[in-house]
Amino acid sequence: MNIETNGIHLHAIDTGHGEQTLVFLHYWGGSARTWQFVTGALAGSYRTIALDQRGWGESDAPQQGYTIADLADDAQGAIDALALARYVLVGHSMGGKVAQLLASRRPRGLAGLVLVAPSPPTPMLLPDEAREAMLHAYDTRESIGAVLDHVLSGSPLAPPRREQVIEDSLRGAPQAKAAWPNAAMREDISAAVAAIDVPVLVIAGELDQVDRVETLREQVLPRIAGAQLEVLAGVGHLSPLEAPDALAAAIRGFVGKLGGDGARTQQAVQGT
Repeated sequence: MNIETNGIHLHAIDTGHGEQTLVFLHYWGGSARTWQFVTGALAGSYRTIALDQRGWGESDAPQQGYTIADLADDAQGAIDALALARYVLVGHSMGGKVAQLLASRRPRGLAGLVLVAPSPPTPMLLPDEAREAMLHAYDTRESIGAVLDHVLSGSPLAPPRREQVIEDSLRGAPQAKAAWPNAAMREDISAAVAAIDVPVLVIAGELDQVDRVETLREQVLPRIAGAQLEVLAGVGHLSPLEAPDALAAAIRGFVGKLGGDGARTQQAVQGT
């Protein structure tokens, strides 16, 4: 399915059915299909919509427009185009930072927020040599494999899932690959996220080397009122591929606790 928004086409995978809709945003290097095993486990209970963010997967790759605000605008545009009346937003890593900013805008219909190994709202500052390494992390099959084995995953992925990661990372547009380490990960949205006013679950991987448990405890939880943390044992950064059933169970448990009045509407906030 293709969705036209903000002058581009975004590709989305729309599966499942149910009264509740879950919208998924992927990590830097991933695509909508990063979520396929999680959404497959949830599709019997919920409608699930996974987006290819601009520059990734099958979505358009304009030369500009890769700030966190741009990506949040894209996600909001897709939600509006699909006329979702009530939904839960799920963001992983880079997608988690995008989800935080979108949730801070208090969009109509947002019932809850799930942040999976999210990039913190504070700037991620790296030495120049580390940033340069990131810029070339997705250049070749070999470089992607090295990052996957030594940084991203806490345990070896099955060969088809490993190949999927390599294909998705290679396929990303150069401008999308460069935008995250050069700009978006340096953005500071910490003041904005204080406005988030829906239930929030933060899910961390015990072995995550990218967005570590202690980082999330220090940089995410204190900034979002009422946010709860759940740690997946023995899991690295790629929980949607390493432990999709455990991740789906955590999401299901969180969504199941959201009452019918959990969706806060912009109209209510404005008092109109």
